[in-house]
Amino acid sequence: MEQSKKQVAWSLLELATISQGVSIEKTLQQSVALAQKAEQWGYKRFWLAEHHNFLNIASVATSVLIGHIAGNTKSIRVGSGGIMLPNHSPLIVAEQFGTLAQLYPNRIDLGLGRAPGTDQTTAHAIRSDRMRAVHNFPGEIEQIQQYFSKDNTASSVRAVVAEGVGVPLYILGSSLDSAHLAAKLGLPYAFASHFATGMFLQAIATYRKEFQPSAVLDKPYIIAGVNVIAADKEEDAQHNFTSLVRMFLGVFTGKSELLQPPAPLTPDLERILQEQMFQDLLRYCFVGDTAQVAQKLDKFLAETGVDELMVVSNAHDHQFRLRSFELLAEIMKAR
Repeated sequence: MEQSKKQVAWSLLELATISQGVSIEKTLQQSVALAQKAEQWGYKRFWLAEHHNFLNIASVATSVLIGHIAGNTKSIRVGSGGIMLPNHSPLIVAEQFGTLAQLYPNRIDLGLGRAPGTDQTTAHAIRSDRMRAVHNFPGEIEQIQQYFSKDNTASSVRAVVAEGVGVPLYILGSSLDSAHLAAKLGLPYAFASHFATGMFLQAIATYRKEFQPSAVLDKPYIIAGVNVIAADKEEDAQHNFTSLVRMFLGVFTGKSELLQPPAPLTPDLERILQEQMFQDLLRYCFVGDTAQVAQKLDKFLAETGVDELMVVSNAHDHQFRLRSFELLAEIMKAR
């Protein structure tokens, strides 16, 4: 299914990754600056992830950051990529996002995921009964939909601030389970293909095949996560790519560290990059100059036919990262 870039929206996923030598305060300030630039460059959404107990991620209080970003921008949609619903009460999520939507009308998105966004010990510390919520994930989504419904006025439990407020819901996932659910509920589907590549093609095919039109969506809508490291020169892109490689290596080895400055690839790292595990992980990681990234994105879009790209660009240097996102916007606008 071929799709030109002119038909594809481009959006940005932010983890507020903390670079070595940069304070958390400065990291969050840089997230605001990035959102303001993304708005200028034509990005459709600026989504913030939810992660906990990671040394190098400051995106932990997702709804708080969404409000801060929305308050410092004017038009770009701001949302969660996502709220890990089993960590939270559906009522509180509805109240928080209803409040955000009242403050920033027609700009707030609510992406919902089932994973904990952390390790199991931390997940238990967040919500001791979360496994019950995991098994009732579809039911808790329906609860949120009910709280947002203008017909919820007769309920004994209400999120008054959310009733009748238009906050679109998105199902996030990295497996077939999420594809089945998004299709059944007739909701847009965001797949975490920027790190979970194995089930991506099968999942989006399943979603399309099983999709049931709903009151909010009449046909499938797919958002795909991709990593992009773009630069004016290929060698600069490859050099800065080493920070992402080392970050992924830390995830695999359990050795969490702040995002490291770029450095030459050592023989050990080059050998690791050739391993199948890493090849799979980096399948949708597009690195290079504008011509190279554009060619890789062309191929990806032609093969998948997705409706929107959700782009991640982890780089140690803030100015380099800004330029990478700027170049991607130029690539998308040129189509």
